[in-house]
Amino acid sequence: MSLATGRDKGTLLLAFLTGLSINGSFSVLFSSIVPFSVFPLIALGLSAWCLHQRYLNRAMPDGMPSLAAAFFLLGILVYSAIVRAEYPEIGSNFVQTILMVALIFWIGLKLRARRGG
Repeated sequence: MSLATGRDKGTLLLAFLTGLSINGSFSVLFSSIVPFSVFPLIALGLSAWCLHQRYLNRAMPDGMPSLAAAFFLLGILVYSAIVRAEYPEIGSNFVQTILMVALIFWIGLKLRARRGG
């Protein structure tokens, strides 16, 4: 089974964007260090709605839900690491970076298994 279809890539991209925007929305709403912006909230609403519509209208191939969850988690970790690099008073981004690298390797193994098998 190939991952070359645009639907699969779109689902993974939407899951990644949803993870980025949910962490961004949380940061702008509840962190006094991060300045408020309405754009993460808009991005969260649009990406979650598009992901939900894709889920309702298209069947997910085997293995896609776990990959989508991994891309969602990757989005959360990427945003957290970027914010912590920009605002070091929040804390170190070491743990997020290590988890991102491990998750990227896991995603790579899953994608290679889908292409080859």
